[in-house]
Amino acid sequence: MIEHISTTPFGRRSLSLAMVAGQMAADSCAPGASTNKWQVFRAVCEAKGLLGASDRALAVLNALLSFHPDTDLVEGEGLVVFPSNTQLALRAHGMAPATLRRHLAVLVDCGLVVRRDSPNGKRYARKGYDGAIEQAFGFDLTPLLARAKEFERLAEAVRSERRALLLVRERITILRRDIAKMIAFGLEEGIAADWQRLHLEYRGIAATIPRTASRLELEPIAEDLALLAQEVRKTLESHVKTEETSANESHFERHIQNSNTHPHEFEPGLEKGQGTAAAVKLEAKSQPPTGYPLGMVLRACPDIADYARNGISGWADLVETANLVRGALGVSPDAWNQACEAMGAVDAAIMVAAMLQKGEAISSPGGYLRSLTAKACAGEFSIGPVLMALLRGRGGAAQTRAG
Repeated sequence: MIEHISTTPFGRRSLSLAMVAGQMAADSCAPGASTNKWQVFRAVCEAKGLLGASDRALAVLNALLSFHPDTDLVEGEGLVVFPSNTQLALRAHGMAPATLRRHLAVLVDCGLVVRRDSPNGKRYARKGYDGAIEQAFGFDLTPLLARAKEFERLAEAVRSERRALLLVRERITILRRDIAKMIAFGLEEGIAADWQRLHLEYRGIAATIPRTASRLELEPIAEDLALLAQEVRKTLESHVKTEETSANESHFERHIQNSNTHPHEFEPGLEKGQGTAAAVKLEAKSQPPTGYPLGMVLRACPDIADYARNGISGWADLVETANLVRGALGVSPDAWNQACEAMGAVDAAIMVAAMLQKGEAISSPGGYLRSLTAKACAGEFSIGPVLMALLRGRGGAAQTRAG
């Protein structure tokens, strides 16, 4: 049986409550207890946030465990390891001595190991006549064994929280996609509803989503999105019910229209606004690129893709989607057409995507687009600074340069 008599640290280091708590945990280890050292190490790694251990401190713990010759930690069987700082630093990937000492202190403060300092502060083991170790001075791994079940419970709590966070993030992603697609569909089909209000409400909720957030922060946002999605869905369902009710009358009316000898008078594609949209789309197909790749535009303004029915794979898709979104932003057909004439359909579409991305930062998208149109007519407009500002805001400038 190895005797442990050291309770205070050597030298100028003072005794702390964390040290006392660690020694108490070691003393409370159940007789005959054993555990796989790498399994408990993995549990500690998963629960590091709750324990207050850093990544580099865990690297030092990994190195300490490597000095224990057996795979299992067994109570009462040589759980004190006594490597020199030089050997320990080598196994900790060449960690600097000062850094090593700092992270050893972190392991002690977290109650993962206990210092067993010798009278002179050196780490060594004293053997008996039979060659067995009678007393060892170094770092005692017994707290890992004594608290193994606690570490596993903490690790399971972290795993459960991580799963819950993943689920709420997935829910928010799906709800955002559903709302955007339903609003885009309602606008495209000309369904009577206050789509601008619904869109502004959606953008207001989406703007509150932080880049990094906890589950508790995201759950209220998910609930707000769910209520909005339900409202938009009810609007579409109400329209479907109305259509079904008047199906027979609509069928009879379409029969009369199809028998007309002048079909162009009733052709929906030639109604005011829709013919302009078709012309803009054709213009986008023949218009040369704006000087910036489509991929970069979508990295700067990713939200526009939520409103595309079949994705955005070319400039024509971007222009078509922007023409749809501008209605939700409150941009009139006249302002859109003037922007397309002044700056080109592609640049106008990029500006609509940028206004969508900025959200509530632009109080009057229609007025903002008209002011840019005036600058374009005067030759003072450039799309580049707008894209660069959005990329910097998303931390994507470095990625753009690398691409």
